[in-house]
Amino acid sequence: MSWKPTARVHRFGGLWKTLAFRLTAAYALAGLFLVFLATASLYFLTVTEMERSTGLFIADKLNVLRTMLRERPNDQDALEEEVELESAARRYEHFYIRLLDERNEPLLTTPTMADQLDLEQLNIQTEAHPGQTIRMKGMHGQAFRVMTGTAAVGLPPSTRIDTIQIAIDVSQQEEFLRRYRLCFFGILLGTFGVFPFVGYKIARRGIRPVEDMAATAHRITSTNLRERILTDGYPYELASLASTFNQMLDRLEGSFEQISRFSADIAHDLRTPVNNIRGEAEVGLARARTIAEYREVLESCLEEAVRLSHLVGSLLFLARAESPLAHLRREPVDVVELLGGMREYYEASAAEAGISLTSTASPEPVIAELDRTLVQRAVSNLVSNAVAHTPRGGSVVLAANAEPSAVRIEVSDTGIGIPPEALPKVFDRFFRLDSSRSQASGGTGLGLAIVQSIIQLHGGKVDIVSEVGQGTRVTLHMPTSAEPSANNN
Repeated sequence: MSWKPTARVHRFGGLWKTLAFRLTAAYALAGLFLVFLATASLYFLTVTEMERSTGLFIADKLNVLRTMLRERPNDQDALEEEVELESAARRYEHFYIRLLDERNEPLLTTPTMADQLDLEQLNIQTEAHPGQTIRMKGMHGQAFRVMTGTAAVGLPPSTRIDTIQIAIDVSQQEEFLRRYRLCFFGILLGTFGVFPFVGYKIARRGIRPVEDMAATAHRITSTNLRERILTDGYPYELASLASTFNQMLDRLEGSFEQISRFSADIAHDLRTPVNNIRGEAEVGLARARTIAEYREVLESCLEEAVRLSHLVGSLLFLARAESPLAHLRREPVDVVELLGGMREYYEASAAEAGISLTSTASPEPVIAELDRTLVQRAVSNLVSNAVAHTPRGGSVVLAANAEPSAVRIEVSDTGIGIPPEALPKVFDRFFRLDSSRSQASGGTGLGLAIVQSIIQLHGGKVDIVSEVGQGTRVTLHMPTSAEPSANNN
């Protein structure tokens, strides 16, 4: 049976880790603290004001008696009225006065004062704290505030010094404060029960959007990426979080769709050459053939194997380019000279296709720290694409220009152009405008994706502008030197 307490401890340990519990505890503690602070402040303010009022009353009585003793020392009737009669007129706060001469013999005393206070103890207390208002218990447990002062009797030179003792009954004040304390603790007990309940309701209402987000995230799988969080009615902060979450889901959905298309395209592009090789081999083995026929079969298989090798090589290159460990072998490269080499390399194939291939560059060398092999591959892909999609009689132009701390390479053609809706997709892997033509020409749909990866690896960017029937211009922007942000470890 020892597992039960442990289970309860585990449940409680899990409970206090929940956001609802923590918010409830925070609301309850904050509310209790504020209520305690407010009621305690009011209590101490009331106590202070009562003591101040009592002190002012006693000081006023002292001043009145001092004035009477100084100016009218022989007006016995007025003194007796002040000392013996006025106290009875106060219903709740009775006060008592005793007038002592220089030998501490009583001259005047409020009636019943001796019944309410221990006069001997009164003398001891007041002598120990002259001129101060002190607390004192009466004969029947009442609470008193007492004070002693001196008064000059008569005018000089026949002046003597008498002692005035004043005691005021503050039992009603103490009773009021006692009831206040009871109400104070009652309010605290009430808030201790109410605030956690209210705090829990507020917390549950506050975290409901978070629970909705969690429920939406729980429903999301690799086959269900269409779920979205409805942000209507959410607070601004949570609405912003939900919007960010929805944007992340949009990106994930797009990535999954791209991966799905990518996987299907890979399967298709790998299956075609493999099936061709298999078909050629099966045909070659179906019956005995001449050496020339076997050679023709082997040449066809080799052609498909080369195509398959190029496809695999392109995929491996893209995978390495996206790796954080990818690095460049930078060296000073004359971009003008590089484009001239590309023009010479493709000049024969362009002439065979009836296309004019030229290069226009600044007369001065354009030097940049680049990976020569990779940049050659990127430019080669662009030139081969331009030649393949430019009809006979068209032209392809290569250009290089220096920019502040960057170099710009342009490959433009007068080809068939790209529709506007296809421009955002041309750098996607396996994207083809004309699948049949690309297959016939051996294209894999990876050329522009490789170009973009190479330029991004250099810390640059690729721009493309095209108009259907007018041609296409691709511009490569690359920094002339290695930048800290580039992945060139």
